Amino acid sequence: MEKLLQPNSRLRIEASWQVALKGEFEQPYMQQLSKFLRKEKRAGKEVYPSGERIFSAFNLTPIEQVKVVVIGQDPYHGPGQAHGLCFSVLPGTRLPPSLLNIYQEINQDLAGLPGTDQGLDKSRGCLTGWAKQGVLLLNSVLTVEKARAGSHQGKGWETFTDAVVKQLSQSRKGLVFLLWGSYAKKKGAVVDRNQHCVLTAPHPSPLSAHRGFLGCKHFSKANDYLRGHGVSPIDWFAVE
Repeated sequence: MEKLLQPNSRLRIEASWQVALKGEFEQPYMQQLSKFLRKEKRAGKEVYPSGERIFSAFNLTPIEQVKVVVIGQDPYHGPGQAHGLCFSVLPGTRLPPSLLNIYQEINQDLAGLPGTDQGLDKSRGCLTGWAKQGVLLLNSVLTVEKARAGSHQGKGWETFTDAVVKQLSQSRKGLVFLLWGSYAKKKGAVVDRNQHCVLTAPHPSPLSAHRGFLGCKHFSKANDYLRGHGVSPIDWFAVE
């Protein structure tokens, strides 16, 4: 870890993840990634999310507390959006189209349950409430340059997050993996289906949500699986 996190760095990762992923931080690819990020910073490029938020998904959800894993691809590349949780935006930020479709599906899927009469507030898109309950909101790539979608792909993050998914599959049992879109399905191919619940659907993007994401009922199915394994369900209406 010390090889990745340089002196005075704002990068921090929660202790249980440090232990679980210790070997990864010592790998050459991670050292190259660290050099790349420092070079970008020296060049004056604006990188999202900010340094202290890059590992937010891990810092908010220790490995032993993970119940559900949602796999995204890249952070949002607009100002005030990305903060280290896939699909989530900072408070006060307009909801992106994919998140609006996620909210629509939650409202339809869980309609009629106690306390859900009002549905999700579409003015609030920060999903830290999910993360604190055990939903690991994991992007495949953890950083991006401002206004340059996908600009940090192929720099090493994918290898790191592949290791995260593999570690969760091997070291935990009874997790729910929500894999939306072909990219997430491919990344989740290593998950042991005999030990975990894997739910797949098209991506919630407006380009594909109508092909099966809307109506997938993943949120109620995830909670049913958790209850069936003696685990408390997720309050999907707990957003900020």
